[in-house]
Amino acid sequence: MNNVEFSFAGHQLRALGSGALWWPDQCLLCVSDLHLGKSERIARRGGSSLPPYDTRDTLTRLECDLSHTKATSVICLGDSFDDLDASTALTTEDRLRIATLQAGRNWIWIEGNHDPGPVEIGGTHLSEWICSGLTFRHITQPDAMAEISGHYHPKASLNIRGRSISRPAFLLDHARLILPAYGTYTGGLRSTDQTLTRIMASDARAILTGNQPQKIPMPR
Repeated sequence: MNNVEFSFAGHQLRALGSGALWWPDQCLLCVSDLHLGKSERIARRGGSSLPPYDTRDTLTRLECDLSHTKATSVICLGDSFDDLDASTALTTEDRLRIATLQAGRNWIWIEGNHDPGPVEIGGTHLSEWICSGLTFRHITQPDAMAEISGHYHPKASLNIRGRSISRPAFLLDHARLILPAYGTYTGGLRSTDQTLTRIMASDARAILTGNQPQKIPMPR
C-alpha cells in the first residue's frame, strides 16, 4: 500500500496514495469530499452530462482501502454527497454497497456545506468529532490546532524532468491537515491559490497522491 508516514500533533499518520488518511493506532480511515451522486446532481440540474460511474468508482476505491487497512473506524469529512437529494437518489446497489462497507465498523459522517444535515443512511452524523486531541471537521477554522479537515480539494504540482505533474494533495503544517477530495470528478484548488496560501503556514508541506505519493514543500 503506497503511503507517506508523517507525525502530526504527536500522532503517527499515513497519507495513502488514494487520498485517504490512515491512523494505525486508532485503526481509523479518514476520507473527505466523496461527493457521491455528483453526476446525478449535475444531470438533475440540467448541466453537462458526465458518465454516471462516479459513485461506483469512488466506492470501489474506498472498498479497496478498507480491505488493505482492515479499518474498524471510518470518518467521512463532509460533502460525502453532492447534495442532500443525491443521498436519496442513490441506486439500491450503491446503498447496499455502502451498508456492506459500514457493517461491523464505527462509521461517522461529518456534515459538509453540500450535505449540511443527517442523511437516511446508517452511521453517526456529527458536525465535528474529537479523538485523542485531534479535531475532525469539514472546513478549517482560523484558530485551529491539531485539526484535520477537507473542503478545499487541494492539489499541487511537481516538476519532474521538465514536466509539470499536478495531483490531488494533502496540505500539512504544525496546526492543520487538509485532505484532498477522495471522490471521482471532484476537481481541485491549486495550492498556489491565495485561499490556501493564506491558511497554511509558510513552512507547510504538500503530499501528492498517486502510485508514488511524495512529500514536498507546499508550492506557493
